[in-house]
Amino acid sequence: MYAVIRTGGKQYKVAKNDVIVVEKLAGDAGATVEFGEVLMLGDAGQQTIGKPLVAGAVVTATVLEQGKGDKVIIFKKRRRKNYRRKTGHRQAQTVLRIAEIRAGT
Repeated sequence: MYAVIRTGGKQYKVAKNDVIVVEKLAGDAGATVEFGEVLMLGDAGQQTIGKPLVAGAVVTATVLEQGKGDKVIIFKKRRRKNYRRKTGHRQAQTVLRIAEIRAGT
């Protein structure tokens, strides 16, 4: 069984025991997170598509770690003006393991 969930403005296709990296969520390592925004459920050739969400469906995940992603370099330059700016950014992210997918009744 698999599900498509929405979190942090993005969509993820997940199955049981999958490890995914999402934008930062509240919770320490070992905490449990529930996703109620399930857009689609699929199992053995049949799909349930929500309008826009699947009623009663919940995906449960366990937080493995909190961390930061790879550094992204931002470099701005104006030619012939002696203008150069270099900055960096590391996005905060959460690593999750999908524990359970429950379909709505």
